[in-house]
Amino acid sequence: MNDEIERLQSALRANRPSPSAEVQERALAAALAAFDDHHRTRSKDAVQAEYDNRRRGVWWLFLPVSNWWSRPAFASAITLGLAAVLFVAYLRPFTQPPPPFPAPPLRSGFGASIQEQDWGEEQDDWQGEPPDTLSSLTGVFTSEESAPPLGLRAAPGGRAMHSRTADRAGGPAFRDQGRDRFTAFDPNPVKVTAEEPVSTFSIDVDTASYAFMRASLNQMVLPSQDAVRIEELINYFPYNYSLPDSREAPFAASVAVLPAPWNPTNRLLHIGIRGYTQDPGAAKQANLVFLVDTSGSMNAPNKLPLLVNSLKLLLETLTPQDRVAVVTYAGAAGVALPPTPVAEKPRIHAALDRLGAGGSTAGAEGIRQAYLLAEEHFVADGINRVVLATDGDFNVGIIDPQALTGFVSRKRNSGVYLSVLGFGMGNYNDDVMQRLAQNGNGNAVYIDSLSEARKALSEEATALLFPIAKDVKIQVEFNPATVSEYRLIGYETRMLRREDFSNDQVDAGDIGAGHIVTAIYELTPAGSGAERTAPLRYQAAAPVDSAFKDELAFLKIRYKLPEEETSKLITRPVTSADAATSVAAAPREARFAAAVAAFGQLLRGGRYIGDYDYNDVAALAQDARGQDPYGYRAEFIGLVKLAESAAALAPLPPPDTINGP
Repeated sequence: MNDEIERLQSALRANRPSPSAEVQERALAAALAAFDDHHRTRSKDAVQAEYDNRRRGVWWLFLPVSNWWSRPAFASAITLGLAAVLFVAYLRPFTQPPPPFPAPPLRSGFGASIQEQDWGEEQDDWQGEPPDTLSSLTGVFTSEESAPPLGLRAAPGGRAMHSRTADRAGGPAFRDQGRDRFTAFDPNPVKVTAEEPVSTFSIDVDTASYAFMRASLNQMVLPSQDAVRIEELINYFPYNYSLPDSREAPFAASVAVLPAPWNPTNRLLHIGIRGYTQDPGAAKQANLVFLVDTSGSMNAPNKLPLLVNSLKLLLETLTPQDRVAVVTYAGAAGVALPPTPVAEKPRIHAALDRLGAGGSTAGAEGIRQAYLLAEEHFVADGINRVVLATDGDFNVGIIDPQALTGFVSRKRNSGVYLSVLGFGMGNYNDDVMQRLAQNGNGNAVYIDSLSEARKALSEEATALLFPIAKDVKIQVEFNPATVSEYRLIGYETRMLRREDFSNDQVDAGDIGAGHIVTAIYELTPAGSGAERTAPLRYQAAAPVDSAFKDELAFLKIRYKLPEEETSKLITRPVTSADAATSVAAAPREARFAAAVAAFGQLLRGGRYIGDYDYNDVAALAQDARGQDPYGYRAEFIGLVKLAESAAALAPLPPPDTINGP
């Protein structure tokens, strides 16, 4: 036996082949199989005898050696297994590729070094003790730079998880629960007209909240209350409002007053705005940079794969002379595709198809590089925009939302705007994405399906990419002689101070070509006795001005054309001529919007709508459904029915699909 081992060692020293990884795996598998086969075929008597011998003293350590001579089959199997293991272990250092050349420290655009740190939001996101092997990382990360610390890999939600846990479940086994992040806010309160007659807010055309709500209800789970922004639910739908006459006055206001369905004593003031539809032949050239999150948290079917297909749909709406670039970021950021004409669509598709998820999330560095690339190839009198596609889980480098939004708000002055596409659930950071979109003169869209991608990025692409007005603000002054109280439904995160309305330095929302925006107030008529706020003892009643006794409110809309910095003003009084005598007599579009507003209030707790319930919402929406060519309104009615039986919190999946038994 010693001669055989010496010959084997001599042969190894004389010739060191470089077997492929496949050969190594087959050899190791054969050795382990032989070893397992031996254990399966051993008799119970042999096992008992070995146990008895071990109990007699330390000489049992030599038992396997003695058994070799008495059991030829066993001796052959063990010898073959040990030889194979020694062979693979000896050659492994010679078959590994050389380590990558260390990359220089990355610097973010904010002067802070980006470090590979914190696989997760907090230190206690680590799961278990790291094993001492890199084998569990195979096929999970796209590069060693993006790999997490030894023996750990990214869970779908961006946390680090123990690799053996994942392997036991046959893949990424950790599923985040309840880690979606939204901006917390309280519903707008009831205001007393005599004390605070003016309401001012920035326009909002985002629809991310509706798509996230739908994704939650389709899993039979109610969305978080902070995930429900009622104005985004209302603005998800197209409405047949009046069209503006020209680009110089890029939108017209439609006004209706109707009884509140949940409180017939009160009235709803419905304000609808429809943006000017751009002539396709007059479209400006686009310079777009797709900033794609390829971190480990994007490793899920409803994230990176859906993202890639969504961007391909967006490409179909662009002209051949438009240019597209792709910047990716994970543990580091880099250019995956330099600016390329859309005419070379196969090249762009190939770059998108090569994207893979793995690593931490250096979002700030990615944003910096995307802006640099957009500015380098800036198109004068064109559309220059960064399209950020992510789940918002920035966990490396600058992760403070204030620092990120400060950078983006300064960059919008360069003429490069930012739009945000959100993906995924369980670790979705809506808070960061809303801030980035609002400060980048863009809008935020949540993509939960390919159908939603088609709606947002194909059917409504011009509204997403081509602005017709910027810094759009609405101010409504209520007449205390006719309106005793009012309440704005939604827009809590878009409220402005009264003096901000006339200040052209204050940023506000943008409207794209063909965008439709709706705002709804609930009003308490003066003298109705339905006031929620008790009258004050020492305040005199508001005098009635006969000149305005027929007016409920005065509407003002301020906006800037995209190429201008001085705002323009649109005004319109709201009078009794705008009022309908009943809900049924009100315009159909106003009735459907009221149904959506009621649904949003129910999802947020229903503080102001009494005993109005989901059945009432469904009945009102069905009656006002009207023409529904894309089925959006029919889908809404179905979601209302789902909400009746949806759970308040998503249940954990079975233990064997997360961390094992």
